[in-house]
Amino acid sequence: MISSDNGMPYWRLSGFYLFFFASIGAFVPYWSLYLDYLSYTPAQISQLMATSLATKIVAPYVWGWLADHSGMRASIIRIAALLGLVIFSVVLFVQGYWWMMVVLAGFSFFWNAMLPQFEATTLNHLGNDPHRYGRIRVWGSVGFILTASLLSPFFDTHGMKWLPYIVLVMLFGIFLITLWVKDTDSVVEVIDHPPMMRVLMQPHILALFAACFLLQASHGPYYTFFSLYVQQQGYSLSLVGQLWALGVLAEVIVFLRMHRWLPQYGAERLLLISIAVTALRWLLTALWPE
Repeated sequence: MISSDNGMPYWRLSGFYLFFFASIGAFVPYWSLYLDYLSYTPAQISQLMATSLATKIVAPYVWGWLADHSGMRASIIRIAALLGLVIFSVVLFVQGYWWMMVVLAGFSFFWNAMLPQFEATTLNHLGNDPHRYGRIRVWGSVGFILTASLLSPFFDTHGMKWLPYIVLVMLFGIFLITLWVKDTDSVVEVIDHPPMMRVLMQPHILALFAACFLLQASHGPYYTFFSLYVQQQGYSLSLVGQLWALGVLAEVIVFLRMHRWLPQYGAERLLLISIAVTALRWLLTALWPE
C-alpha cells in the first residue's frame, strides 16, 4: 500500500472510508426498496430501518469504552468488521419479520461501531496535521456517490434481489482494509471536567441538543421512505440513485468550503442557516415532488 508523507498510510485510511460509505450508499437508499420487494408492509419497513439506526445509540459507546480500556482499537475494528459481515450474510437465508429484525440489529451493532473507532485511528495517524482529514474523508463521499448512482440502473435491469450480495461485497472490502490498518501510539489525557449534568442543564446546551435532535428526527422519514416516495411519484429507479448521489455531492462541496465558511460566518449562524434550508427542503419535497 502507498503511504503519504510522514509515513501516514493515506490509501489504507482512504480505502476504509471508500468501502464503508459505499456500503452506506448501497444500504441506506435501497434497503427499504429491498424490504418492499420482499413484501414487507410500510410499518414493518419503518420498524426494521429504525432497528438498524437505533444501535447507533449504544454501539459507539460500548466499543469506544472497550477500545479505550484495551488499547487495541485496530483489533476491535477488525472484529466488528468481521462479525458485521458474518451476521449480515444471514439475510440471504431468512425473510421472516422477526428474524430480519434480529439480524439487522446484530449487524448494525457491529457496523455502527466501526466508524467512530476508525475516526479516532485516522486522527491519531494525522497527529499534528488534522487539516488533512478532509483529503481522506472525501473518499467516503466518493464511495457513496458511486454506489448510490451506479446501482440504480443495475437494479432496474436485474432486480432488487441482488442487493444483499452487493452489500456483502462492500462489507468484505471493509474487512480486508482493516487487516492493513495498524494502531498508533496515543496518549489518553485525564481532564478534570465539571459534572456532566451541570453542563447538560445549561440553557444553550439544551437548545443545541434540541436542535440536533429535531434535525436528526426530520431525517428519519427521509432515510426510510425517500426511495419509495419518489418511485411512487413516477421517478425511475435510476433517478432514485442519482437523487441520493446529488445530496452527497452537495456534502462534498460543503466539506471543501467549510474551512472558509466557519471563520467567515461562525458555527452558530451556519447551523441556523442549515436548519432553515433543511426545513425548506422537506417542504418543497412534500408539496412539489414533481
